Amino acid sequence: MRILIVGAGATGGYFGGRVLQHGRDVTFLVRGNRAAQLAQYGLSIHSLTGDASMASPPTVLASGLHDPYDLILLSCKAYGLEQAMADMAPAVGPRTAILPLLNGMRQLDLLDARFGADRVLGGQCVIAATLDEHGAVRHLNQSHSLTFGERDGAATERMRQITATLADCGFDARPSGTILQDMWDKWVFLASLAGITCLLRGSVGSIAAAPGGSDAALALLEECRAVAEHHGHAPSEPTLQRARHVLTEAGSSLTASMLRDLQQGYAIEADHVVGDMLARADPQRSTRLLPIVYAHLKVYEESRKQR
Repeated sequence: MRILIVGAGATGGYFGGRVLQHGRDVTFLVRGNRAAQLAQYGLSIHSLTGDASMASPPTVLASGLHDPYDLILLSCKAYGLEQAMADMAPAVGPRTAILPLLNGMRQLDLLDARFGADRVLGGQCVIAATLDEHGAVRHLNQSHSLTFGERDGAATERMRQITATLADCGFDARPSGTILQDMWDKWVFLASLAGITCLLRGSVGSIAAAPGGSDAALALLEECRAVAEHHGHAPSEPTLQRARHVLTEAGSSLTASMLRDLQQGYAIEADHVVGDMLARADPQRSTRLLPIVYAHLKVYEESRKQR
């Protein structure tokens, strides 16, 4: 199976690097500066689960794509999705499967419109990783799961092939018959975590210690839960209980990566993670916090443009 990894940042570099490390046919679609960096330093992974180093990993620029791949693993940020779709288009053939790892659901709509829903799987990943100054991937904990599946839950031949290809590659490859629910569960939690930590500019623990902080976090979670319910994907009660615990844990240092990006002046996924959640809300149901969170993030994005 020929695999194209779109992006060799922390997420694409980690999962693509692991698959390459275990002998699969992997090529990274990258921009020129990342291609030069990988050619000079190779692709290294530093992790408590095991280090890896691959000299001169296979890379290709968008201008060099001519033939279709069997599997495209899409690991870009949401604000880079449109460009990524344009770049990878020559690699999409009649039998290509596209596995997006973005948060939220809007990527499915955009990919369906561009390439056809029959080519697009559901997918998500759980990992905390970053790149160092030489472009090496630094895995920050021991979580490294990649979940994927047909959106209708079918056990297809391509799912069998993808599962076999990703198995035993040094991370938790998890085929799922309920991938859309899995994606909604993650999105509800992530939008709540990103929303409350960005709005109040603090960790879960500092928010929990503030008067009304935990109540605000739980209210935002409830609004996101209601959106999922409106679309037929309400999280289960055990899933919600876990989310409530994490979002209100005393002393927790947890923050969303969106807050860390915001604090460093980086681009954020405001429209994709929070804006799209708000856009999908039931118009017949009151939604109070999501509009405030979204406005807060859009003010940041506008001020960032003016710097």
